Amino acid sequence: MAEVGRFVRTAGRVTLAASAAGALGLGYASVIERHRFVLRRVTMPVLAPGARPLRMLHVADLHLRPGQRLEERFVAGLAELEPDLVVNTGDNLSHPRGVPVVLRALGRLLDRPGVFVFGSNDYHAPTPKNPANYLFRPEHRVLGPELPWRDLRAAFLERGWHDATHARFGMTVAGQRIAVAGVDDPHIGHDDYDRIAGPLEPADASGTPVLRLGLTHSPEPRVLDGFAADGYDLVLAGHTHGGQLCLPGYGALVTNCGIDRSRVKGPSRWGAHLRLHVSAGLGTSPWAPARFCCRPEATLLELVPVRTVGAASATAPASGTRPPSRSAGPTR
Repeated sequence: MAEVGRFVRTAGRVTLAASAAGALGLGYASVIERHRFVLRRVTMPVLAPGARPLRMLHVADLHLRPGQRLEERFVAGLAELEPDLVVNTGDNLSHPRGVPVVLRALGRLLDRPGVFVFGSNDYHAPTPKNPANYLFRPEHRVLGPELPWRDLRAAFLERGWHDATHARFGMTVAGQRIAVAGVDDPHIGHDDYDRIAGPLEPADASGTPVLRLGLTHSPEPRVLDGFAADGYDLVLAGHTHGGQLCLPGYGALVTNCGIDRSRVKGPSRWGAHLRLHVSAGLGTSPWAPARFCCRPEATLLELVPVRTVGAASATAPASGTRPPSRSAGPTR
């Protein structure tokens, strides 16, 4: 009986220690790390030979709602970088009263040239989800009430930003022409790549653009295949939150989309030519307000001509060449 008693006491101590460690980890993830905002700096060789470098600020997944003063201040401070172009890949909102918060946070960044596409949490409020669905039912979608995305879009357009949703256009950035195209959010089946498909023509009569830039909220392979087949140089995406809850030495448990874990955040290749950058984003759903081993981030991309940087720059696993796919869900 004494042996049984010692086993029970030892098991109780182990259980108590594990519970305490779990509580401490959850406290760190929800109170500390999700507020440890960081600016990443990445050099990407994607411009045409002879082009001048461009500074592009990539922001994603703000998930802003009233009361998030720390995130507001961090985002507002990014204006000090004076980027040549701001790219916003969606999920700005998390609350029906979030539009003024987003506009206040972006502040002077709205005075810079900008392009954007929206994500599911611009259109619909986040809702409670079973965390097991991310592992075992990744295709499961639960959409909340509609959010005031039309008001946010109108405010962005009024400040001069360009909506790239199912659009193709040219624009001048720091005296150089770039070509831009984007799709609506593939995560909820709003993408229709066929609406922007086809080989790219020069941005305008001034000649061939120095950059062909694609935008999507969720980096779904079918969309990336389309951009790759049509000769784009760079695609920016968000949505993954970098995995949000990661394990040391292992990384993200899930990507919440069709790409593999090695591409869950940061730069990588897609096929022989296309470069991809996925932002880990700045916010979290109010129903999952925690980050672990995955700090919230914005990224300043230093874009340089292809020939000026060796193949070792902006390294991440390279995919094999994939056949183009044009499958798409219904449009919004």
